Amino acid sequence: MAQLNAESLPDLSSGAVFLATGGGGDPYVALLSAQQALAEHGGVELIAVDELDDDAFVAAIGSVGAPTASLELLPSTDDPAKALAVFEKHVGRKLDAVVSFEIGGGNSLIPLIAVAGRGIPVVDGDGMGRALPEAQMMTYPIAGIPSTPAVALDYLGNIATFSTDSTETYERHIRAMAQAMGGMITTVEHPMSGKQLKSSVVPGTVSFATGIGRILRRNRGNAPRILAPLRKAFAGSMYGEPKHLFTGKVTDYTSAIIGGYDIGKAMIETFDGSGPKLEIEVKNEYLLARIDGQVAASVPDLIIILDFETSTPINAERLRYGQRVTVLGIACPDFYRSQKALARVSPRNFGFNIDYTPLENLTAHHQPLPPAPSGPHSHS
Repeated sequence: MAQLNAESLPDLSSGAVFLATGGGGDPYVALLSAQQALAEHGGVELIAVDELDDDAFVAAIGSVGAPTASLELLPSTDDPAKALAVFEKHVGRKLDAVVSFEIGGGNSLIPLIAVAGRGIPVVDGDGMGRALPEAQMMTYPIAGIPSTPAVALDYLGNIATFSTDSTETYERHIRAMAQAMGGMITTVEHPMSGKQLKSSVVPGTVSFATGIGRILRRNRGNAPRILAPLRKAFAGSMYGEPKHLFTGKVTDYTSAIIGGYDIGKAMIETFDGSGPKLEIEVKNEYLLARIDGQVAASVPDLIIILDFETSTPINAERLRYGQRVTVLGIACPDFYRSQKALARVSPRNFGFNIDYTPLENLTAHHQPLPPAPSGPHSHS
């Protein structure tokens, strides 16, 4: 087993935001909470999926709600640990390990906060390999693992328990509860055995995200310069090769909390205002990118927005008018390209009237990468 300590968390946080395609919750407060928890209790063991016993008892933990709410509704540092204790009491069994819903910005850190000082490990993997907005889109339920029994904890310590007939029903109930409890809650769900986890988890994503964060930190600078080291890191991974979609400035961004999700749309134009425009549809995550009406990338493939000057990945709730950005696309893990998974995560599941086309078949619509400016603070 490897160990995650407070010093490794900024890289994990940054890499998780990169993989989260705009979603997964803002990592700032979660990072501070995780750093405090690990500084106080020591490092957390990170266990590889194949090291877990088949009869181990594991559950997924994370935050559910509209990420925008997390910028105002600040959680308590002990919320994740409280939620774990409530869950164990509810099911009458102690957990042997926890795993993340998604390798999302904030949600990548919640399991670490939950187990700090408890002596149980966090699984090196997650249930998405990115971030997606709905529970039934996780690999766990797609592989047939029930979402309940589950518990939810709000910022005041109120508790709700769930037992539902399907993950789709659970998603409706948990989303309504998140809205009723202030917009963001902590949940523990998808109890499973180690054997079930091995058949469903996206493996290695916590350590992979930490490596991506390290690359972003060491190569901080104009986004055109980051593509080569990123391609090297992704080569041989479960993901595809990072591809440049568009570079420009955000000229319009609208967002509202609708039905417990952040729903929005961004428009990005070239720096000089000429040529094509990129439009991005948002439901907590960046889901669909169109360049002059032509699909350039879509869910379940990853759409990543980086700050052009620093290569810092930008969460959807942090996207603002006037930002200079580079947009990348990366093919999702093969699991999400299966017919079983696409039945839950294709563009049509989000209300888009298009079928899924793999990213590598859309390169004709991608824009050329502009040359890197000569200085770290140069402007086009």
